[in-house]
Amino acid sequence: MNTITGKSPYLTLVGAGPGDPELLTLKAIKALKDADVVLYDALANEEILEYANKALKVPVGKRKGIHSYSQDQINELIVNYAFEFGHVVRLKGGDPFVFGRGKEEQEYVQKFGIETSIIPGISSSIAVPASIGIPVTSRGVSESFWVITGTTSERKLSDDVTLAAQSTATVVILMGLGKIAEITSIYKALGKQEFPVAVIQNGTKAEQKEVIGTIATIHQLIEKEQIAAPAVIVIGEVVHLASKKIKEDLDYVLEDEFIFQNLNTIPFVN
Repeated sequence: MNTITGKSPYLTLVGAGPGDPELLTLKAIKALKDADVVLYDALANEEILEYANKALKVPVGKRKGIHSYSQDQINELIVNYAFEFGHVVRLKGGDPFVFGRGKEEQEYVQKFGIETSIIPGISSSIAVPASIGIPVTSRGVSESFWVITGTTSERKLSDDVTLAAQSTATVVILMGLGKIAEITSIYKALGKQEFPVAVIQNGTKAEQKEVIGTIATIHQLIEKEQIAAPAVIVIGEVVHLASKKIKEDLDYVLEDEFIFQNLNTIPFVN
């Protein structure tokens, strides 16, 4: 079946990367330039859409408390646009197969005989920590890392956080900022109050913000600096390997915390 563009229906699932447009892959750019329709998520940087200069662009992103389309509706849109226009690019933040529901969308459209292809993206679970100098693994520090969703389909904290907290691995939590109190309580119950934590908002974008503290202090720091979603949480000893400036900030924060809690006074500030 040919569409109004003369093309056969086709879907490309494209990973938009963590936010910085320059971290988009060359293959993704090629797909966007060829697209007839682009359905894009809220976490995909809209600057990337400039590559899709001949495509119809449709925002379908979901944010906390604001769902413009349900997943079922998005699935139907992909099919309808593919049969009408031809090449549909489904643009997703990060990688489409890392908590992106990409496989669900691929399997749905294949039921209609629509061909599909996948273009991986750089996952925020690795790129965002790296943007402030944090490696998710480092010899002698961390031999593995977990990537966990902070919010399951039942809107609960994943049980895997409890399992991960018992290990020495780096733990990267996506979509978990709203559950930071639950997350830290798990680590506190294990006696890991001094475990280092980084929280990075809008990672790799120009408006990026980050705070670094410990399990005991991070909730307070998030509120003080008004860190908001989308944010990536990194827990583990590798946080100590953050860039020099951030480590200096961490030392100052910990010094302040000590003074407040133990000396009951306000630290001297120049």
